[in-house]
Amino acid sequence: MRPFRSPAMIAGLVAFAVLVWISSAPAQAQDYPTRPIRLVVAFAAGGTTDFVARLAANKLKTLLGQSVIVENKPGANGAIAAESVAKADPDGYTLFFSTAGALSINPAMRADLPYAPLRDFAPVGMVARNTVLLAINSTLKIETAQEFIALAKEKPGAITVAITGVGAISHLAIELLQASAGIKLLYVPYRGAAGALTDLISGQLNAMSAEVPVLLPLINSGKARIIGVSAQARSNALPDVPTFSELGYPDVIADNWSGIMAPARTPPAVIARLNNAINAAVSDLDVRRKLTESGVSPLSGTPGDLADLIQSETARWSKVVKERGIHGER
Repeated sequence: MRPFRSPAMIAGLVAFAVLVWISSAPAQAQDYPTRPIRLVVAFAAGGTTDFVARLAANKLKTLLGQSVIVENKPGANGAIAAESVAKADPDGYTLFFSTAGALSINPAMRADLPYAPLRDFAPVGMVARNTVLLAINSTLKIETAQEFIALAKEKPGAITVAITGVGAISHLAIELLQASAGIKLLYVPYRGAAGALTDLISGQLNAMSAEVPVLLPLINSGKARIIGVSAQARSNALPDVPTFSELGYPDVIADNWSGIMAPARTPPAVIARLNNAINAAVSDLDVRRKLTESGVSPLSGTPGDLADLIQSETARWSKVVKERGIHGER
């Protein structure tokens, strides 16, 4: 026979359970982490996002005393990775390493997006910012961005440009260039950078839009030529390459950024512990040197800084997506 419990008794038991959970949360956060952390990356191995994520993960392993395992989940401009992390337990052991794509661009492109960035995630910390470049195959008989634009006007829709996904920052940089210069290019989407690089080198593609770390090895080996930078200022890694703004196209600004998110309802103390570790990792001299040498700028700040960045970037890219009629991958 089940024991009788009055409503008052049940309410008391519930209140007691809540108090136990609240009182134990700081202790759990203080002990965190006690096992390996999974860092889910929204793009394939070999690209800028993967490079920065692995660099951060290696330093976080030392700072947190636990392995930080990178897991690549490419597709749908980061939506596949985002959805998987949004559904994970909010305990700090599954984190999302994302760029502007999943957090500020996807919401503008897809009405059926299975997550909302600031509802289903808790911002943890910023990591890096990087610049988008336009590279051309070395066999293409042109030298400058002006010549590229002139060729595109002569052959509308015939010049092929690789992008690292529909709605990716590399794609939006091309959309901005097309709108500003009055040209029509044929963009070819890839899931990540590796396949696009192979096709660019082999001559199957005329050009590629991607971030500095992806293209720098090709530039140094002479297998590709950079003709323009989609940023407000020239890249420190390529000081001789002009920005599109300098060339008369001030709207072609498409800096990318990366940050780490946790599932919503992750304990604030865990978020604070992770934020401190991320800021320490980004401030590490060796990490900063490797980022800078690759053309990436380190970023740091509070979870609130990341939330503000997501909101401001969402407003900006929503306007571009709407004006250009861009629809996301599913």
